[in-house]
Amino acid sequence: MIKIGVVGAAGRMGKTIVACIEDTDGVALCCGTEAEGNPALGQDVGELAGIGKKNISLHDDLADMMRTCDVVIDFSTPESSLRTLKEAVAQKKSVVFGTTGLSEAEKKQLKAAAKTIRCVFAPNMSIGVNVMFKVAGDVAKILGDAYDVEIVEAHHKFKKDAPSGTAVRLSEVVAEALQRDLNKVGVYGRKGFSEGRGPKEIGVHTLRAGDIVGEHRVMFGGMGETLEIFHRAQSRETFARGSIRAAQWVVEQPPGLYDMQDVLGLRGK
Repeated sequence: MIKIGVVGAAGRMGKTIVACIEDTDGVALCCGTEAEGNPALGQDVGELAGIGKKNISLHDDLADMMRTCDVVIDFSTPESSLRTLKEAVAQKKSVVFGTTGLSEAEKKQLKAAAKTIRCVFAPNMSIGVNVMFKVAGDVAKILGDAYDVEIVEAHHKFKKDAPSGTAVRLSEVVAEALQRDLNKVGVYGRKGFSEGRGPKEIGVHTLRAGDIVGEHRVMFGGMGETLEIFHRAQSRETFARGSIRAAQWVVEQPPGLYDMQDVLGLRGK
């Protein structure tokens, strides 16, 4: 039985992960934490998630949680995730990060830590989205420079980072497939007048409205036809189940930094 701790267990994503652990074979919830001062501290984690009393109280002692679990799942904030990473290194624990909005410097810290611990980091834990990454890269290679590429993402109005980590990764996948420098060809939204679309631009556009869980579209526009790849997440459960699958997988791996392409066996195919 793999014992899982959840950072941010009183948040929207954390509650969903706790609920999904309950009905997944081979795993068990051992602990849940929240930031100091959170009003839910002391409450039963199971009751917070709507799955009934589990006799596991929500607390803010990250070090104590690490001592009782095999792997930690963290979908919190960059600042919180770096604290999780530091403690995981100290206790040699496995971690799964679904946190978005990390800076390049923070990603470098992940890479450095992964020299000694097992770590899965992915901007999106959805199985379908990770298949989308693979397909988008393959399609870009086949269509080449003859087709324009536009990426559109939509999320709920409370999401803080823009564009989403998933949209960023999609743009990176396409740029790599087309052998382009994203820093030079990435265009984030458009306004005003111009001479028209640049031949190698990769457009990335952000929508924020209501309670949209997550939508991503990659459009390949040619002369006379358009090919689109589209994914819609209907609930946070898809991300939660992906993260649990990653947790089950990573505890059997050597130290290193992995993503969902590794977890799903899509790397290099």
